[in-house]
Amino acid sequence: MISVVKTAAYICQRYLQEFGEQIDEMKLHKLLYFMQRECLVQKGEPLFPEQLHAWKNGPVMPQIRQLYKEGLLTELPSQQEVTAYQPVFDEVFRRLAGSSSMTLVSISHGELSWKRARIGYGKYDSSDVPMSIDDIREDAERFKVRQFMLKKFGETKSKGVA
Repeated sequence: MISVVKTAAYICQRYLQEFGEQIDEMKLHKLLYFMQRECLVQKGEPLFPEQLHAWKNGPVMPQIRQLYKEGLLTELPSQQEVTAYQPVFDEVFRRLAGSSSMTLVSISHGELSWKRARIGYGKYDSSDVPMSIDDIREDAERFKVRQFMLKKFGETKSKGVA
């Protein structure tokens, strides 16, 4: 595992290198969620031990907020840590880093882990409820099934089978 602080610093640095601008805070929080889910998909274990929280605009890592605002996300993972999780980082960046923050909010609002943590709260209500890693694990399993089905559908379509 890598700490969420190192993961966030890695995302900030890589985003700047790939897109030539600083990542906005909302996108950073959503990419942290998707990295956590992707690590569960690929490795069956969490990327970081800290819990995400279900805020009204999607998953948020509260301890990252102040560090981001003060420009203190500078503690990068070691090369060994990056290498161990490179496929996770690469997949999330390939699929999601170029999306708008609001697109990522919409996607995260479809996740069971976020919905379950928000039970009892209205759409615009603030909350600080931790998201269950078991629920994120369930999201990862659902994602794997969707990817499998999309792949099978694509193979069937390319063979001309309806």
